[in-house]
Amino acid sequence: MSNHLLNAVSPYLLQHANNPVDWYPWCVETFEKAKIEDKPVFLSIGYSTCHWCHVMAHESFENPETAGILNKHFVSIKVDREERPDIDSVYMSVCQAFTGSGGWPMSVFMTWDKKPFFAGTYFPPQQRYGMPGFSELLHTVAALWENDREKLLRSADEIIGHLRNAEQSHANMADDLVETAEQSLLDSFDEKNGGFGSAPKFPMPHNLLFLMLYAKQRQSSEPLKAVEKTLSQMRKGGIFDQIGYGFSRYSTDKYFLAPHFEKMLYDNALLIIAYSAAYNVSKNPLYFDTAEKTAEYVLREMTSPQGGFYSAQDADSDGVEGKYYTFTRKEIVNVLGEEKGNRFADIFDITEKGNFDGVNIPNLLKSGDMISDFTEEIRILYDYRKKRASLHIDDKILLSWNSMMIAALAILYRVSNNEKYLNAALKAQRFIEENMCDGTELYASWRKGIRSSESFLDDYAFYTAALIELYNSTLDEKFLEKAKQFCDEAVKQFYDNENGGFYLSKSDNKELFMNPKETYDGAIPSGNSIMAYDLVRLYQLTESKKYGELAEKQLAFLSSAVGNYSSCMFLIAKMMFDCPPEHITVVLKEGDKIVDLKMRLPFLANIRIISESERFPLLNAKTTYYVCKDNSCLPPTNVYD
Repeated sequence: MSNHLLNAVSPYLLQHANNPVDWYPWCVETFEKAKIEDKPVFLSIGYSTCHWCHVMAHESFENPETAGILNKHFVSIKVDREERPDIDSVYMSVCQAFTGSGGWPMSVFMTWDKKPFFAGTYFPPQQRYGMPGFSELLHTVAALWENDREKLLRSADEIIGHLRNAEQSHANMADDLVETAEQSLLDSFDEKNGGFGSAPKFPMPHNLLFLMLYAKQRQSSEPLKAVEKTLSQMRKGGIFDQIGYGFSRYSTDKYFLAPHFEKMLYDNALLIIAYSAAYNVSKNPLYFDTAEKTAEYVLREMTSPQGGFYSAQDADSDGVEGKYYTFTRKEIVNVLGEEKGNRFADIFDITEKGNFDGVNIPNLLKSGDMISDFTEEIRILYDYRKKRASLHIDDKILLSWNSMMIAALAILYRVSNNEKYLNAALKAQRFIEENMCDGTELYASWRKGIRSSESFLDDYAFYTAALIELYNSTLDEKFLEKAKQFCDEAVKQFYDNENGGFYLSKSDNKELFMNPKETYDGAIPSGNSIMAYDLVRLYQLTESKKYGELAEKQLAFLSSAVGNYSSCMFLIAKMMFDCPPEHITVVLKEGDKIVDLKMRLPFLANIRIISESERFPLLNAKTTYYVCKDNSCLPPTNVYD
């Protein structure tokens, strides 16, 4: 049995290609079918490594009786939220408006002209936990469509009106956004366990980067303490894979012990950046070790032969969440031997009783900062684990997520001076240029030689940021020129010239009933926040008035659109605009090589390499540094310190 997903490229859609549900992809023809047959549309949005997507698929979409109801009364559409972030964003707003929360799988009921009249997330097969059974819900919606359609259409009009009004209303924010955000984060800081708030705890690396920059600019120790405690606890906890390395999506508890086990490329990219920055600030070897081990995981398990990075690794194996990652104490002793096994188990909190549903998640929360004592044992357990079970990998190459990893590896190169990280970043950038790029037109995803036809703000924003970081790590002007080109294209395609801010889809896109301007920095910073960062960095690197004016407008737009500490990436851009890093102009003596001076330069600075001129002459006929900060310039020097 197969449906209309059989020729899909997305691993998520292919997972449902043999369901008894007659799934269709999102396309004009599908909605025409719904119109002709006068049926409502059931839209299901998820992604291939989503645990609850697997659960609902097994309980409902693989059930012939449930499939029969869907096939009789609905036209059913599957969407991979990673391929179509625009569809996901719009209907996630709908879901949150209906239920007060969101998540995946997302379940949306709508008309043939894409107007939603009801939405939710996971529905169980039978009524439980106060949720209706999915089959029961389908019968109810089908009956309303036949007998009281006006009620459904009124609901659709009301929710669309509500969302459009919310999109247009901006709060008048105070001038102390940065201070308010810092205080709000510290007020929610968990001093005992690290992290912010209670369970579930997400890594939110951009919040940590914001606090690090705040601590540096304001000479404040409290934010840095919160950052260091959080980074240390995450590294010791089960959210970090102590055997195979890399981070899971989030912790289900307040201790960072029990994660939701799927691993996402974006989390690991942003965490490499956070740990690299923390190491640069503190020189704590734990942070450097964590950044390197996370990069090792990505380069070993999440990198394609062509150099692009895969999207995600599943939480489930053999139908059980976390089975791949957990051990019994007996298992550890059998694999490592009596003496080594018991010592390893004692240190990594592996007990007879178990610390997670009768089994154990290896962690160091009850141990010291032991980061290198068990290298051989970890290698043996890693090899054993790979033979014992397997994990599905979503092998889509997503341009925006790849750009995050390129930036991360470029930054890790700057603190490690290890060429393999820079080489991996450069190889991935070449992959994008050769497979996901046509001039200045980008394409959001690629898999098995097929690229998508769409692109979104995030693709341009994150790729521009990646090119800026490649420039910062190589000081090769070609990357700065490319960054300018793609930033200019983002402004051309996505900027709202009347009201400010950037649309998620191209500004002339009318496919959906709204084109959002995302400003909230969730697990991934919003495209608008990253564009603010890009514009600030390009202004400071090039001193171009064009980028300065755009940066001011974008910061003003975001200042009125966000609140509290919901957009820390934007606040990083604002802080860098208000208090720029030092600007270093390097006049390179003929014969001297850029590579010889790169590692002597600071982690965060605006650096340009130029030829000798009347304005910037060489001092003592040697390579010369002109350093400016806080609106004043130091005398030229031959040695940067």
